Amino acid sequence: MKPGTIVQVRNRYWVLLPHDDPDIYLLRPLTGVTDEAVALHKRLTELLGYTLPEERPRPATFPLPAAEDVADAASAHLLWQAARLTLREGASPLRSLGKISIRPRTYQFVPLLMALRLDPVRMLIADDVGVGKTIEALLIARELWERGEIKRLAVLCPPYLCDQWQQELREKFNFHDAVVIRSGTVRGLERAVPPSRTIYEHYPVQVISIDFIKSEHNRHAFLLNAPELLIVDEAHGAAMAKNQNQQQRHEFLRKVAEEPNRHLILLTATPHSGVESAFQSLLGLLDPRFAEWELHDLSEDRLSELARHFVQRTRKDIESGWESEPCFPTRLSADRTYRLSPAYRDLFEKTYAFCAEIVRTGQSLKERQRRVRYWGALALLRCVMSSPAAALAALEARSARARERESMRVGEGERAEDEVDFRGFVFESDQQETDDEQPLPPIEAAESDLPESEQRKLRNLAWLAAHLQEAGQDTKLEGLVEVVKELLTEGYAPIVWCRYVATAEYVAAALQERLKETHPNLQVTCVTGRQGDEERRARIDEIDATDPRLLVATDCLSEGINLQEKFTAVIHYDLPWNPNRLEQREGRVDRYGQNAATVKVVRYFGQDNPVDGVVVDVLLNKARQIYQTLGTHVPVPEESESVTEAVLNALFLRGGYQREARQLAFDFVQDKVTDLHARWEHDAERERDTRSRFAQRALKPEEVQRELEAADAVLGDPQAVREFVLNAAQRLGMGIRRARERESVRMGERESGRTGERESGRTGERESGRTGERESRRGGEVWMVDVSPAGVGGLPDAVRFALPERKDGMWRVSFVSPTPEGAEYLGRNHPFVQALARYLFEAALVGHDPRPARRVGVIATRSVSEATTLYLLRLRYLLTLPQRAPLLLEEMQIVGLRDGAPLLGHDAGLALLAQAQPDANLDLATKQRLAQEAIHRWPWGGDAPDATLRCGLEEAFLARAVALEESHKAIRRSLRLRVRELALDPQMPPDLLGVLVLLPV
Repeated sequence: MKPGTIVQVRNRYWVLLPHDDPDIYLLRPLTGVTDEAVALHKRLTELLGYTLPEERPRPATFPLPAAEDVADAASAHLLWQAARLTLREGASPLRSLGKISIRPRTYQFVPLLMALRLDPVRMLIADDVGVGKTIEALLIARELWERGEIKRLAVLCPPYLCDQWQQELREKFNFHDAVVIRSGTVRGLERAVPPSRTIYEHYPVQVISIDFIKSEHNRHAFLLNAPELLIVDEAHGAAMAKNQNQQQRHEFLRKVAEEPNRHLILLTATPHSGVESAFQSLLGLLDPRFAEWELHDLSEDRLSELARHFVQRTRKDIESGWESEPCFPTRLSADRTYRLSPAYRDLFEKTYAFCAEIVRTGQSLKERQRRVRYWGALALLRCVMSSPAAALAALEARSARARERESMRVGEGERAEDEVDFRGFVFESDQQETDDEQPLPPIEAAESDLPESEQRKLRNLAWLAAHLQEAGQDTKLEGLVEVVKELLTEGYAPIVWCRYVATAEYVAAALQERLKETHPNLQVTCVTGRQGDEERRARIDEIDATDPRLLVATDCLSEGINLQEKFTAVIHYDLPWNPNRLEQREGRVDRYGQNAATVKVVRYFGQDNPVDGVVVDVLLNKARQIYQTLGTHVPVPEESESVTEAVLNALFLRGGYQREARQLAFDFVQDKVTDLHARWEHDAERERDTRSRFAQRALKPEEVQRELEAADAVLGDPQAVREFVLNAAQRLGMGIRRARERESVRMGERESGRTGERESGRTGERESGRTGERESRRGGEVWMVDVSPAGVGGLPDAVRFALPERKDGMWRVSFVSPTPEGAEYLGRNHPFVQALARYLFEAALVGHDPRPARRVGVIATRSVSEATTLYLLRLRYLLTLPQRAPLLLEEMQIVGLRDGAPLLGHDAGLALLAQAQPDANLDLATKQRLAQEAIHRWPWGGDAPDATLRCGLEEAFLARAVALEESHKAIRRSLRLRVRELALDPQMPPDLLGVLVLLPV
């Protein structure tokens, strides 16, 4: 028996699937999907077959419909829709589309088409921040999986991204068995592993912390059993570098890449990171030759070779060359400032004077002690600038731990590398999660050799910080309240980014209290590093996107959790001292999947403190200028921290507090600032050149779009899913309706006091005033599904159990991706859509009641002028590929039969199926007689087979197979792949799912 044939085992019908082992029968239920396939050993079935004949697979034919089951055209159409949406092994050349639960953009298929040209797949995907590199990589993974080229895959990423990757794998790409492997999960996972196997062999889809797996204890077992495909996220963190952790990651990946047949996909938005050798080391993981090439002077041949493995596009490239409409929001940047109150100025001036004094008096100390004082001064100053709460937390904790100072004392004999520990307390990291706790170690280390008089000053600073928390004294906080009010009134949902936990908790509590009268329904959520990954994610998930919302967070959230579905604005309450972190914060909302037409980012800083001025002038303004010119973020060069340190150090040493002192500090290290900006400009020009070279303009959008349309024709596009769900809901009596305007627009607009504007016709306008554009960006319509106990009580269990629970009893859904805010996307692979399609398909074929979809229909209609019979068919093909196991393909087709006329093709038949309405009554006996005649004519199994119909069907089926084969060959030719051995064979006979007889009125 060949794969693709129907067999009967254990009194059930199955489809025989291809399998690598010739001794195994792989069987899929007739109405099921591949995920439900069961494997039977041929020898075992033969032995059992002697006494239990039903255990031995035997050829069978698809069961014919029964004339007694006759219904109307709408019932037959619903069966067609359900059957098409249960397809997984689609007949189009891109097989992955049948297994994903999202609707990717055209540009996101470019890396997939590049990957299909490579064997093995070795790629660096360096598209811009927020364009969907995760989707691009997992499209490749799903396609390789469906083609049978891989059976295991692993994603290596920073530990704080593991849960996000697992969620993407499970929810969007249907890798439901994806597991996270890191220090906190490995013991639990190992308990399910047989003693003869390792954890890396046992689980087919893994998400692994790269820092966990690179360790000496874990790396060897992984390397011995590594999967066929590895995806490495944030790959710039594994480039060759002086940093020990980064170098260890690089050495580990180099070992992984030594296996010549392993597929390897590297993802990063910042491949250069300002260091050419680091970039070359990443390319060397793809091919050792690339590490030796001079990238600024490549020949055309080498440039062409590298372009096969490397794609890098800006948002401008994508929107101008690949998409016919905007697919990213417009970023509106604004600066808002505050001036210190007398009390805050007093605290700041005294802190600044204290810091400047300990830095100046430390100049006579040894170099190591000078540096300790400098780091302590910066850490203390950052706390005071952040908030009174952060200042007080640092100073009070310092006093409480005074007895432990000796253990924190830094002796001159300590290693120089220990200084790096203090750097992380002051500067944000762009390679790993930033510690958001109070920077006590550098403060205590600096204090350890201070005289008692200086320590009394620290105690006085703590008293001033405590006083500053009284009402009205913290003008930084007062200004923030006004900024947040403005954003809420304009319809935004903002995130307030803070540096320290104490500041975030202080700000969240204050905003909750200050905004409760003007915004009584406002949800204020605070997320910091003190919560674990799961708790952080749970807090975000609990936020209701249909109500006004505000998030206060530290940088623990600036990577790893998608925030674009619920938030549309960013306020930098504490300016980061690393511009890369600024972009990472803003990229949480300004990214693919954001449905708002505009997002707003606000830099918030003090007018009258020199440290904010240094950060803005030296770093942030330059970063903004480059972004506006180039259209993409360019990482700040590595020496930015040393330049910023030099300016701040000069600021301390020059003394003073006013603008003049800041200018003196700039003058003091002007050469360093100038050199930094020149290097940054050079990096930006190189980035512009690289992106123009590797934007993959040779691939044409129309070629990609043609394949997507072909897949839609087989599998069903989003409009087909919408039509099916609405039709099925009507048949089942499920409550679903289109949301009214007040329910579908963002609740932030509804509750923010702009009701009058909206009622006068200015719905949801922002600064741009482009209401129509904003409506389209929001994704169009939202539907409300009644999931209350009363609403679902009458539904079949298979459908009812697939519905989620909602507090208000209403489930907001949409059929477009990305989805409107507060709505869940219903695509063809959504669990509810699948449960609904499976139930209707099985109910029709097996005879469950109720049966809203039926296999037979007879109507009298004005849609035809002569009697026409439509046959709803499922066709199967066996695809043979060069050096690959065969693949089973399936699709739905409709053909129409009219006496004495050629067969109606699929398009015409589908149009009739969708349009035909009953225009006259027919009695039941007539319907059943006509249905029986149509079934009897079926050439395979009917009582009076029609030879003409059989010839016509075989010709049509063969012509369709030839067209599909040519489609598969065409895409392989475009990818420069072999087509000689490719063959696509139809598996006869087709499955007769349903029959619809149309009589002219």
